[in-house]
Amino acid sequence: MTHHDGCGPGLAEDAVALVAGLADLAFSGLSSAVGGVSGLLRRADIAELLADGQEETKARGRLLLDRHAAPAPAHLEILARTVTARLQAEHSGE
Repeated sequence: MTHHDGCGPGLAEDAVALVAGLADLAFSGLSSAVGGVSGLLRRADIAELLADGQEETKARGRLLLDRHAAPAPAHLEILARTVTARLQAEHSGE
């Protein structure tokens, strides 16, 4: 799920990362976060805190998905397979 092409994540990828991050939070101690909810509700900067929390949760989800997703094939391996396939196609066409 790591972006090597420089493009940012899409909306669907953000949603998956957000859900994965929320699942990771649930397994790693969501009960301790619930205790501070009443204090958070009294803060004036709640919108900023929620936006920061959403970004942090998405980042956490991306890390979780990167950790458990299958690694992308190596660029040189893909290139070698392409060249081999072309050479075989040219050889069989002779």
